[in-house]
Amino acid sequence: MGLFVKKPMSILMQEASSEGEHSLKRSLSAFNLTALGIGAIIGAGIFVLTGTAAATHAGPAIVLSFVFAGLGCAFAGLCYAEFASMIPIAGSAYTYGYATLGEFFAWIIGWDLVLEYLFAASTVAVGWAGYFSRIMADIGYPIPAALSNAPYRVEGTHTLIRTGAIINLPAVLLVLALTTLLVIGIKESARFNNFIVAVKVSIVLLVIGFGIMFVDQANWHPFIPAKEIADAATGTTRYGWTGIFAGAGVIFFAYIGFDAVSTAAQEAKNPQRDLPIGILASLAVCTVLYILMAAVMTGLTPFRNLAVPDPVYVALDAAGPGLAWLKYLTTIGAVAGLASVVLVMLMGQPRIFYAMARDGLLPPLFGRVHKRFKTPYLATIITGVVAAGVAGAFPIDLLGALVSIGTLLAFVIVCAGILVLRYVQPELHRPFRTPFVPFVPLGGIVVCGWLMWSLPRDTWLRLLIWMGLGLAIYFLYSRRHSKLQQANG
Repeated sequence: MGLFVKKPMSILMQEASSEGEHSLKRSLSAFNLTALGIGAIIGAGIFVLTGTAAATHAGPAIVLSFVFAGLGCAFAGLCYAEFASMIPIAGSAYTYGYATLGEFFAWIIGWDLVLEYLFAASTVAVGWAGYFSRIMADIGYPIPAALSNAPYRVEGTHTLIRTGAIINLPAVLLVLALTTLLVIGIKESARFNNFIVAVKVSIVLLVIGFGIMFVDQANWHPFIPAKEIADAATGTTRYGWTGIFAGAGVIFFAYIGFDAVSTAAQEAKNPQRDLPIGILASLAVCTVLYILMAAVMTGLTPFRNLAVPDPVYVALDAAGPGLAWLKYLTTIGAVAGLASVVLVMLMGQPRIFYAMARDGLLPPLFGRVHKRFKTPYLATIITGVVAAGVAGAFPIDLLGALVSIGTLLAFVIVCAGILVLRYVQPELHRPFRTPFVPFVPLGGIVVCGWLMWSLPRDTWLRLLIWMGLGLAIYFLYSRRHSKLQQANG
C-alpha cells in the first residue's frame, strides 16, 4: 500500500457506532460541547496574548488582527463542522485527513496537532501561573521568583539561555491536577468546565461593560502605529499592516478551542447534530468578545504597557481607582478561566493519541481505555506529564508561536480536505454542509496560509524541525504498524 492510502468511510462509521469496554462514554450535550469550545477559546487570547501581540506587533490595531484571525477561523470552522457531522469520531483533523488525503497526511496532521494541544496546554499554564502569582502576592504570600518563572528563555532558533529560575512550579501543579481530573471522567470534567465558563464570561462582560467608560481615546491614536524594525538581527517587523498580520498569526492561538470540540466526538450524545452547533456557536460568541476586549484594553492604557504576563490587570490598574474593584476580580477570573483552557487542551490531545493508536500509528498503550472511568487514561497521563515539564521550563512567547503555526497548518489541511471530498465523494451523507464551496474552503486555505507566512522565520524553522522528527517516527514505526497497511498488504 502507498503513503496515501485512505481509511474507508465504512470503517469510520463502524468505529463511530462501536460500544464496549474499549469505547469512550457518550455523555456530552450540545451545551456541553459549546461550553468546551468557549472554555478553550476564552483564555490566553484575552488574558495573556492580547497584550503581548498589541505591544510587540500591532498596537491598537490588534483589533484588526482579531478580525483577520476570526475570518480565517470562520472559514476553517465551517469546514470542521462538515467533517465533524460526517465523521463523528475521536481524532479531529487527524481522522478527517485519514479519510480524505491519506495516511501520510493524516500522520502529519496528527503529529502537528501535538503542537496545537499539548503545547497549548503548556502555554496557557504559564499564563495562568503569572496571574496566580499576582494573586498570591496581593494577599501577602508571594511565590519566590525562582519557583514561578521559566528557567530558560530562547534566543534565535535554538539557543537556550538560563534565567536563574528553577521551575515554574504553579504551572506544573495546575497541569498535574487537571490531568488527574481528566483521568477520572469526561462528565466530571465537563461539569467543572461549565462552571468556570460561566464565571469567566461574566467577568469578561464586566470588563467590557465598565472598562469602556474609562477608555482614553488618545490611546487609540495612531490606530495603526508606524512600521518599524523590532529586531535588526532577524529582520522582524512590528506595527504597520505587516505588524497587524503578524499579530493575527500570533493571537490565532486564541481561537484553537473550537476545533477541540471535535476531539470529543465519540463522547457526544448526538454528534452529527451537536458537534456543528458546538463548533460554530463557541466561535461566534468568542470572536465578538475578543474584539471588544482588545479595544477596551488598548483604550485603557498605552499599548506598549501591555507586554506583561497579566495585561488585563495592568490595563485596569491604569484606569485608576474607578476600576480597582474589577482588577482583583478579573485576576481571579483569569486564574479560573485559564485553568479551563488547560483542561480542554489536555482533554483534546489524548483523544488524538487514542485515535492514532487505534489505527496502529502509535503504540497500543496510547489507546487503552480505563475499565471504570472510560477515559484514555494512559494517553492522558503521558500528555499531562510532558505538558507539565514543558510548562515548568519554557516561556510563553516561544510556546505561543509554536502553537499558532501548528494550528494554522491543521486548518489549511482540513479546508483542503473538504475540497477533495466534495469532488471525490460528493454522494456522502453530510448532516451539515459547508456553504459556498469552493469559496469558503479556499478562503480558509488562503487566510490561514497567509497568517502562517506572517509568523517569524524562527517559528517556521522550529516547525520544520518538529515535522522532521515526526517523519522519522512515521517511517521507522508507524508505517510498519499501520493496521490499514497490514489489512491491505
